[in-house]
Amino acid sequence: MLSTIEAVNSVVNNFIWGVPAMICIIGVGLYLSIRTRFLQIRKFPYAMKVTLGRMMKKKEASDGALTPFQAVCTALAATVGTGNVAGVAGAIAIGGPGAVFWMWISALLGMCTKFAEVTLAVHFRETNAKGDLVGGPMYYIKNGLDKKWHFLAYLFAAFGVLAVFGTGNATQVNTITTAIDSALSSFNVLPADAVKLVNLIIGVALAIIIALILIGGIKRIGNVTSKLVPFMAIMYIVLALGVIIFHIKSVPAVFASIIEGAFHPASVTGGVVGSFFMSMKKGVSRGIFSNEAGLGTGSIAHACADTKKPVKQGFFGIFEVFVDTIIICTMTALVILCSGVPVNYGEAAGAELTISGFTTVYGSWISIFTAVAMCCFAFSTIIGWGLYGTRCIEFLFGSRSNMPFMVLYSLTAIVGATMNLGLMWSIAETFNGLMVIPNLIAVFLLSGVVVKMTKEYFAKENGYKVIAATNPIFPKPATYKRLEWAGLNPEDFEYITVYDNSSSCKPNLLYFKDLCEKCGISPKESLMVGNDVDEDLCSAELGFDTFLITDCIINRNDKDYSSYKNGSFEDFYNYLTTLNK
Repeated sequence: MLSTIEAVNSVVNNFIWGVPAMICIIGVGLYLSIRTRFLQIRKFPYAMKVTLGRMMKKKEASDGALTPFQAVCTALAATVGTGNVAGVAGAIAIGGPGAVFWMWISALLGMCTKFAEVTLAVHFRETNAKGDLVGGPMYYIKNGLDKKWHFLAYLFAAFGVLAVFGTGNATQVNTITTAIDSALSSFNVLPADAVKLVNLIIGVALAIIIALILIGGIKRIGNVTSKLVPFMAIMYIVLALGVIIFHIKSVPAVFASIIEGAFHPASVTGGVVGSFFMSMKKGVSRGIFSNEAGLGTGSIAHACADTKKPVKQGFFGIFEVFVDTIIICTMTALVILCSGVPVNYGEAAGAELTISGFTTVYGSWISIFTAVAMCCFAFSTIIGWGLYGTRCIEFLFGSRSNMPFMVLYSLTAIVGATMNLGLMWSIAETFNGLMVIPNLIAVFLLSGVVVKMTKEYFAKENGYKVIAATNPIFPKPATYKRLEWAGLNPEDFEYITVYDNSSSCKPNLLYFKDLCEKCGISPKESLMVGNDVDEDLCSAELGFDTFLITDCIINRNDKDYSSYKNGSFEDFYNYLTTLNK
C-alpha cells in the first residue's frame, strides 16, 4: 500500500514541482517585483523600521483579533520550523550546496510575493459569526475576483486542509521525535527496542497539548506563539553563530561552493548531483516550504491582525521571509557546510545532519539544546498550521466544522510520531505545490490592487493629505458606505466631504474654497484628481493642479480637455511618483 502511495505521489510531485511550479513561483515573484519596482529592495530599510518598531509596541488587540506582533509571531511560528533545520539539510543532500543559492533567490522574490499576499489578506478579510477576523487566499479570491475565479478559493481551501496534516503536523512531529531520540541515544539513555514506545508517548502528549491550544481560540494561539517564537529563534541563532565563528576560516570556501554549485553542481558534489535543475528544484521547493511565500498560508495569520493599514502589515511579509530564509536557513546551511560533517549527496537527509554540524563544536551534549530548539520550531509550526487548517475548513463547511477538524488534527500527531520520514516530506511537498497554483494565479490577477494600494500608502507617508472630494449630496453614513462599496477605507482619508459638513457642491468654486480652508491648504499646493470634466476640472480656475482620470470619464458637454493632465489610473500613479520625487 505504502509503495503505491509513494509511486503515485512521486508522479504528482515531479509534475507540480517541475516546470509549472517554477514558472508560478519565480515568474509571479519576478512580475510583482517589477511592478512594485523591487519594493523588497528599495524599501527594505523602511520595512525593517516599520516591522521592528511595531513589534516593540505593547498593544492589546480587540476581541477576535491579534496584535500586529502576535500576528507576525503566529506566521513566523508556522514558517520557522523543520524546513529551517531538516528541510535545509535535505535540500543540500539532494541538490548539493548550490540549492542554498536558489533558496536565496526564492527568498528575494518571495519577499515581494508575501508582501502582496499579506496586503491582500488584510484588505479583503471578513468578520465571521464569532466576531473573529478571517482572511487569506480564499477570501481575497472570493472578495477580489470575479465569480468565474471563485473555484480557486475552494481549491486552495481544500488543498490547505489536506496539506496541514502533512506539512503542519505529521512532518513536524516526526522531527520532534527524531530530535528527542537522537538526544537520548547520544547519552545511551534510550534502548533501541524502546524507541517506538517512546515515540508513541510523545505523539499522545503532543496531541493533547495541541488540542488544548487550538480549542482556546485565536487569543490563546497568539499568546503562545508570541512567547515561543522569540525564544526559539534567538536560541537557535546564538548556537548557530557559535559554530560559524568556530569554523570562520571555512566560510569563504563554503560561499564559493554555494555559488559554483548553483550552476555546476557536479563540480562540488563529485558528480553525485549533476543536474542544474535538481539543484534549483530542491532549493526553490525547500525555500518555499520554509518561508511559505507563494503558498499564501502566512497571510491567514496576518488577516487576524488588529490593523487598518493593509500595506503596513504587508511589510511583515518581507520581514518574515528575510528572517526565515536569509538568516535562519543560511545559518543552518553554514553549520552543515562549515563544520565539515560528511554529506552523502544523492541520499535523503534530515535533522540528524544539522545536529551533526552542531556536535563538531559543542560535543554530544549540544544535542539536548538542538533537540529543544527543533522541538520548539516544530511545535510552533504545528500551532500555526492548526490555525490555517481551521480557517480553510471553516471556509469550506462553516464554523461548525472547526471542532471536529481540531480533534482530527491533534490526533494526527500520534500518526506522525511513527511515520516514514522520506514519504512524509514528499507528500507534504506535493500538497504545498498544489496550494501554490491557485494562490499565485489570484495574486497575479490582483497585482494591480497591490500596486495601487502601495502607491496610495506612500503618498500619505510622504506628507500628502488625501481627501475624498466627493460631491456632498449624501449624508455621512451613506457616503461612507459608498466608499466601502468601492473598496476604499474611509479612515484612510484626512477629510471626506459629505452633506453634513458642506454648504455647496461641485462645480461651484465655493466648494473648493471651503475645502481648502477646512483642511488648512491652499489651492496652489493641491491636486484635484477626478473623472468629471465639468465638476472636477473647474477647480483649475482657483489654481488647483488637476488630473483627469479617463478610464471612467464623464464629459456631458464633449469639452476639450487636452490641455489638462489626463490619463488612466496607471498614468496617474506614475505621475504621483514624479511628485514624490
